[in-house]
Amino acid sequence: MPDRIVTATAADGSFSIVAGITTDLVRETQRRHQLAPTASAATGRLLTGATLLGASLKGREKLTLQVASDGPLRGMVADVQLNSPQEIGARGYARRPEVDVPLNDRGKFDVGGAVGNGYLQVTRSFEVGQPYVGIVELQSGEIGEDIAAYLMSSEQIPSVVALGVLADPRGIKAAGGIIAQALPGADERTIGVIERRALEMESPTAQIDGGASVEDLARSLAGDLDLRFTRDYRVAFTCTCSRERVERVLLGLGEEELRKIASEQHQTEAVCEFCRTAYVLSRDEVLGLIEQLAARS
Repeated sequence: MPDRIVTATAADGSFSIVAGITTDLVRETQRRHQLAPTASAATGRLLTGATLLGASLKGREKLTLQVASDGPLRGMVADVQLNSPQEIGARGYARRPEVDVPLNDRGKFDVGGAVGNGYLQVTRSFEVGQPYVGIVELQSGEIGEDIAAYLMSSEQIPSVVALGVLADPRGIKAAGGIIAQALPGADERTIGVIERRALEMESPTAQIDGGASVEDLARSLAGDLDLRFTRDYRVAFTCTCSRERVERVLLGLGEEELRKIASEQHQTEAVCEFCRTAYVLSRDEVLGLIEQLAARS
């Protein structure tokens, strides 16, 4: 089943749903970063949550979710943007990709134990103007509950968030999730009803592993209520790093630091945190950057 995100609204106008399959995205992130099982589950959930929230982006807006915590993982980052009106691009990483901890009492990934206590920061960058930053204390470290807490605290939107990553010794089997939000004017009982349905329904990853589509995921939470599907996106692993960006960072170090680098190393390597692409510059290329600085002065 290809990675997709769909948005929908209940026919009675009581709530909206964003549902997504992110299996390939999480699988590619696991491969690039050699994520251990628990790190894969945690990073995959954050990436999935960010991608679902990314369905609200417009134009050249960007969204970044950052977890800073005291658990073994130490934190994670997920970045999303619109590659086109029909495609959401996402990338992410864990600060300590090798982290793996025992399963919890329910036989599930102990994401909360790996994440620990800390904060979730959500940054929405606009095409014009200053970015909006919201920060909430982690509720459980399980990511879904933490994103729901952010939506309630920072955006005053009652929400239900279900995120999951299913893996076995061979790798990522399924990843995806659902976010449901009460719409303005909805009955106060709406979120309670959605929460009960979320508890009663089969988990998103079990549904995906069984062949469910994104539309099936949305309908599983909507229950008997009719849905009006409004948008449909492809999802792709996307990194915006480039050699030009690396050179700009090096130029920002200044002439003195660049001369030191050129004198101490035959070549300089910079590795992108998000995609692990390595950019290698020879000593002559570093000296060329110094000449660029001299020409500007």
